[in-house]
Amino acid sequence: MGKQTNLFSFPDVASLAPALRAYVIQCQNAGIARHGVFKVAVSGGSLPATLAKALLTPTSPQAAATLATPPAEGSDETVRFDKWEIFFADERAVPLDHEDSNYGLLKSELLDKIPASAGQPIVHPVDTSVLEDAQELADKYEQVLVASFASRDSVRLPIFDLLLLGCGPDGHTCSLFPGHELLRETSAWVSPIEDSPKPPSRRITLTLPVVTHSVHIAFVATGGGKKEIMRQIFDEESGLPCALVNNGAGDRCSWFVDNAAVEGVSFPKRGYNL
Repeated sequence: MGKQTNLFSFPDVASLAPALRAYVIQCQNAGIARHGVFKVAVSGGSLPATLAKALLTPTSPQAAATLATPPAEGSDETVRFDKWEIFFADERAVPLDHEDSNYGLLKSELLDKIPASAGQPIVHPVDTSVLEDAQELADKYEQVLVASFASRDSVRLPIFDLLLLGCGPDGHTCSLFPGHELLRETSAWVSPIEDSPKPPSRRITLTLPVVTHSVHIAFVATGGGKKEIMRQIFDEESGLPCALVNNGAGDRCSWFVDNAAVEGVSFPKRGYNL
């Protein structure tokens, strides 16, 4: 049996943010050292706001200086946005400026707030010319991954340096929902979903094998409203999508939660050493 998923718990979001920042920077630096770029996929929900709090709020005077000056090579505390390549773990079949767009949410919460001096990431939104055809939307986004990660002839699955995910109140993540047939998909990198139980119904999502194949996976879940589903994910053999990610990734998967979200959860919790 592989090593357990990491469950890092904090008193509140304010104390969670510095740890998330340190974790992301660690993954970033490893990705840049590995292949000169940091390939990260993000989801929507409350994650972009928490991510912005983490990445745009320096934890030290040294880190603060990096937001005011051009990014320097080799600084362990620097968020190297100029080396980031951002993908979407899932997306809704809506225009990019629609209120349901994960791209639109990330843009307003994080991308628009990155100082020019900090460098700008490469961002890969969906092709809005095919919003009416979820299969084509998924196929085109998979082609974006193929172009970035290598041809499908040479790699079985893309390997993200980091996936940043949220956890829905039903235990879903990305647009992988409990009991849905899409959880059994094994060949596609990106799949359409036309019957999402959460609106909008038409979406695309990374598949479970792609998610669990990532170098690192970080979930962010906060608030007392999550404690019951967190108990099911961590303390029961639930088969919920988030639990399947835990099982598939083991200690490559880390959760950043506040104490309220894991009240009553017996799975061992620990702090994150900055």
